[in-house]
Amino acid sequence: MKYIKDYQEGDRMSDIYLCKHKQAATTKNGKPYENVILQDKTGTLDAKVWDPNSSGIGDFDALDYIEVYGEVTSFQGALQVNVKRIRVCGEGEYHPEDYLPVSQKGIEPMYQELQKLINSLDNLYLKQLLLDIFVNDTAFVKKFCNSSAAKTVHHGFVGGLLEHTLGVTKLCDFYCSQYPMLHRDLLLTAAMCHDIGKTRELSAFPENDYTDEGQLLGHIVMGVEMVSEKIREIDGFPVKLANELKHCILAHHGKMEFGSPKVPALMEATALYYADDTDAKMETFSEILSAGAGKEGEWLGYNRLLETNIRSAIAPEK
Repeated sequence: MKYIKDYQEGDRMSDIYLCKHKQAATTKNGKPYENVILQDKTGTLDAKVWDPNSSGIGDFDALDYIEVYGEVTSFQGALQVNVKRIRVCGEGEYHPEDYLPVSQKGIEPMYQELQKLINSLDNLYLKQLLLDIFVNDTAFVKKFCNSSAAKTVHHGFVGGLLEHTLGVTKLCDFYCSQYPMLHRDLLLTAAMCHDIGKTRELSAFPENDYTDEGQLLGHIVMGVEMVSEKIREIDGFPVKLANELKHCILAHHGKMEFGSPKVPALMEATALYYADDTDAKMETFSEILSAGAGKEGEWLGYNRLLETNIRSAIAPEK
């Protein structure tokens, strides 16, 4: 199959893709059409069905695997497909692994690295908590390792939550080497647990959308609830330590206007906030630049997470 990342303006499409999203719309003239988002493991591509009542357009819905015939064009600097024909595909015509974006870093190596960090902790209560969550709870581990860290903004792929969690934890470990006053065990535990609520906030692939629970409560509150449940199963877990850990998780978005229930009051909470923010923004930049959007030195437009118009740096001459 031809992957989405390989398409260019003027190419013809005739292959099978996952229908990530479908929405009916009307033109300014009142003519009905459909907005569709196609997906494979390399990314997504906007598509337009300008004549949804055509005999060549079969009945299909979101999360169907569809064979698409159309022409790749450019609109406002972004590629999109003008669809001519669509056919829903049956099992055996496609391999699901071709359509789910997956971390390029390898889920098993990242999970092993996370376990090594857990084993490096000295505090028996915090280490037991992490073992109960990330090792002993096999159902959670499977879900955690296959979840995304976001719907679209950053790390929105299978293994994305593990990759983001590991990235934040390693940044926090580096902070500890630079700022000895930080309590390493507390900070690394908070880093590993800060986004575990996303396993409930977002549904599994290929849907990867907000659950009802996620919309109502959000991953921060759910994450604290999950940590609290595990803490109650550990005899003698210090109340003060539990409160400090939960504070770090509650404050990891840094500011209330960013959805943080609390503003960081501990040095460790502040470090976690900046590590989380750094990893998210660096990944956002990486995903945009890796997609080959624009030429070197060319401005790429405004990004909502980064809150600025962005471009790649011009590589210095050697």
